[in-house]
Amino acid sequence: MELLEGNNPLSTTEHEQNQQQQQHQHGNNFYNMMLEEFNFEPALRQTRQFQETRGLKNKQQLENYNKQVLLPPSSLASSLELLSNYRSRFKSLMGKNISNNETCVHPHKLSTEEIMRVAGARYVQNSSPSHCHDNFCIPTHPYGFGLGVLSEEENRDIELVQFLLAAAEIVGCQQFERASILLLHCQWNTSSGGSPVQRVIFHFAQALRERINSEMGGKGRMILNGPQKNKEWEMIQELVLDTCIAVKCHQKIPFNQVMQFAGVQAIVEHVASKTKVHLIDLDIGFGVLATALMQALAERHERPVELLKITAIGLIGKNNLQETGKRLVSFAESLKLPFSYKTVCVTDIMELKEEQFKIDDDEAVAIHAPYILRTMVSNSDYLETLMRVIRKIKPCIMIVLEMEANHNTPSFVNRFIEALFFFSAYFDCIGSCLEQDYQCRTRIEAILSEGIRNIVAMEDRERTVRNVKIDVWRRFFARYRMVETGFSESSVYQANLVAKNFACGNFCTLDKNGKCLIVGWKGTPIHSISAWKFL
Repeated sequence: MELLEGNNPLSTTEHEQNQQQQQHQHGNNFYNMMLEEFNFEPALRQTRQFQETRGLKNKQQLENYNKQVLLPPSSLASSLELLSNYRSRFKSLMGKNISNNETCVHPHKLSTEEIMRVAGARYVQNSSPSHCHDNFCIPTHPYGFGLGVLSEEENRDIELVQFLLAAAEIVGCQQFERASILLLHCQWNTSSGGSPVQRVIFHFAQALRERINSEMGGKGRMILNGPQKNKEWEMIQELVLDTCIAVKCHQKIPFNQVMQFAGVQAIVEHVASKTKVHLIDLDIGFGVLATALMQALAERHERPVELLKITAIGLIGKNNLQETGKRLVSFAESLKLPFSYKTVCVTDIMELKEEQFKIDDDEAVAIHAPYILRTMVSNSDYLETLMRVIRKIKPCIMIVLEMEANHNTPSFVNRFIEALFFFSAYFDCIGSCLEQDYQCRTRIEAILSEGIRNIVAMEDRERTVRNVKIDVWRRFFARYRMVETGFSESSVYQANLVAKNFACGNFCTLDKNGKCLIVGWKGTPIHSISAWKFL
């Protein structure tokens, strides 16, 4: 494959390593190019002293901070190169988003991710030697035409993000003591109960702190020791399995229903000629998609379904598979839909065999793979075994849902920045959709925090969260002679209507990437849903 990292079939790249070498060779030229591409407006620049918040209280502390965090251009190459990938969105922020009331709650109020973008732009600019004088950084106005004046809170949040970016850059340079000073400032001024921006900073700072402790030979988060470790693990498991939380997310956050509609519609269209349908669900969860599919097939009057079979795959000991099955059987009876449900439980994915599915010749087989393939990216044997079995089954359609993010690069700083923008958009979504449900919001964010921790604090086999984007999956699926099939215009139109039914539906975006659908939040990609067939 094009992207390899050790045993990992979906990792980054020889190409990225070459890029990094080129960046070090052309440090100063690259630095100047970056400043130009952010397109700051000289007419609007204002010089002012770096804002102070708690933690850095006087001029001497500020001077010491600047001496510690200023790095030569070559050491910034990695993060600056990645930040440049966001320049088009930053320009969109300057020219469109902020002045569009449909994008922001208030014309002058930035979303969480927009705060990160402005902070990233300012960080690039402030890191330039040309913007420092006598060891003092002189921030200039980083906003382009039409942004107006930001609030005191937004400026304070932007400053805190700059501290976080500087800390990550220094951690990447193995300068842990200096990074710890910045992280102390971030943690002192944020909490898990603050604004969405502060909550993101808090969780990322916590993960960076754990990485530093690990790199320096210490322990991770102290709460992970002894009985506290077991208590926290039980809490995370409870969050994942909590039906009430899952239902609230389904009802208030548009992503699941938008993708569910598109996925079900695609399956229905591909099994239209068959009266026997077999859905194999790689992670059935609470059976939400299965329920929607049952409803759609029950309404098919021209060619009534003689039998719908659903096979759920899971690991031995997952009692929720049986509970889901009972609910689906009861629902099928209410629809008077001929129905069969079975489970294929294995102790290890390597045990999976084609024969376990008992597929009849006259069945139309569809496979639903929601966020399961990404869990195998760190283990190529698992992924290869599963794909070989699916290849033998040869379904008429395979629906794949994944996170549209690059959290698999071996470059720590690049991975940190990718994750920061991604989770900022996600926290912004949760803050908007679950604003009135504090308990639900905090519990969902606790789950996301574990993802942040794994991406930022862990390495090697311990780093299991390895999301990759749709272009990487395309190259991977091509190895198995899989071709992408599109979603009908009708299904896309209806999916957009579903999004608009939500209170915050205007913020949910649905775009095409080739034949794939990208579901995002305020333009930031969050999920991908794609449909595949075998040649």
